[in-house]
Amino acid sequence: MNEYDEAYSSLLNESKGFYVFQETRSDSGDHPANFLDFECQFAAEQINAFEPKNILDIGSYRHFLLGLMAHYQVTTIDVRDRKSSVKNEKVITCDAISLDLPDNSFDTVLSMCTLEHIGLGRYGDRIDFDGDKKAIKEMIRVLKPDGRLIFTTTIHNAPPAIAFNAHRIYDYEMIKDYCSGLKCVAEEFYSHQAGNFCSIEQITTDPKWWDVYCGCWRKV
Repeated sequence: MNEYDEAYSSLLNESKGFYVFQETRSDSGDHPANFLDFECQFAAEQINAFEPKNILDIGSYRHFLLGLMAHYQVTTIDVRDRKSSVKNEKVITCDAISLDLPDNSFDTVLSMCTLEHIGLGRYGDRIDFDGDKKAIKEMIRVLKPDGRLIFTTTIHNAPPAIAFNAHRIYDYEMIKDYCSGLKCVAEEFYSHQAGNFCSIEQITTDPKWWDVYCGCWRKV
């Protein structure tokens, strides 16, 4: 009998007021982490350093945003109609390639693992193979001068690819081209194989696989 069986038998005899049944789990060992943790870490550090007054989000992870809304006013863009009961959230239903927002209106535009999907129809948006280019131009348009564009997306050391209709995979030169006219404040590369941030040389060369780019760019 192992220690879990012994503990279970002991608990059955002295239930402490609980109904006891068996559902064995063991999550011991190193704390788990994946690319989502590193993306959120990067975004949190950049937002904390800049301390924006208002944030526009396009498609980032919902749980990250809910934490962010404890401290910041966030306007979220969603191509699918959605209501929010969160005090610090304003939801605008529209396509990211044509934002119904004025120029120079946000201190920070945040978009985590979204750019690569825009225009491929995966989330009910209309098919537009230039949708990602149009969307990032819109993000820059609504960003105030000296504001920050913080985004993450897929990257590899191979020619740019489209895994239709799931996502695109960019190379570094294409990402830099999309950010033309902005100044890079910080960037990181995440390798699935290394399980950590890495140099650009360590990014995968597999044409059908991807690692992650994290960038913070300033509008000049």
